[in-house]
Amino acid sequence: MLPNTPSGAALTDQRCIARHQLGGFLQVYNRHTGKPIGYLGNISKQGMMLISSLPVMLGACYELQLRLPLSTSASTATDAELVDFSARSHWCRADASPGNYDSGFSIISNQQAFADLARALERYFSFTHPVDV
Repeated sequence: MLPNTPSGAALTDQRCIARHQLGGFLQVYNRHTGKPIGYLGNISKQGMMLISSLPVMLGACYELQLRLPLSTSASTATDAELVDFSARSHWCRADASPGNYDSGFSIISNQQAFADLARALERYFSFTHPVDV
């Protein structure tokens, strides 16, 4: 059965983009203030779901940042690769966990870096490995 919208109407189309669940691993920050706004819940090449403690305004553009841990052995806990991007919010709803909200965003700037991150995370969390040729 298709899920219902807040107005009670059944949704007629379903997402066909594969997403990868990330839980509470990657924190998302406001790019200008540096303050955390939530966690990356899932990701695709074109968008993401944010899990936050506050709802987001729909249709708004947000200047965001991901801080990816560096993989070098010489890096410290504070070293990170910064991925700056802009995203537009499309939906927001209460999460199954009380006090949390899930919000859907499409990426509107730095799409290539975001798509590269989505592919890298897919490879990292995948159980399939390339066959040696």
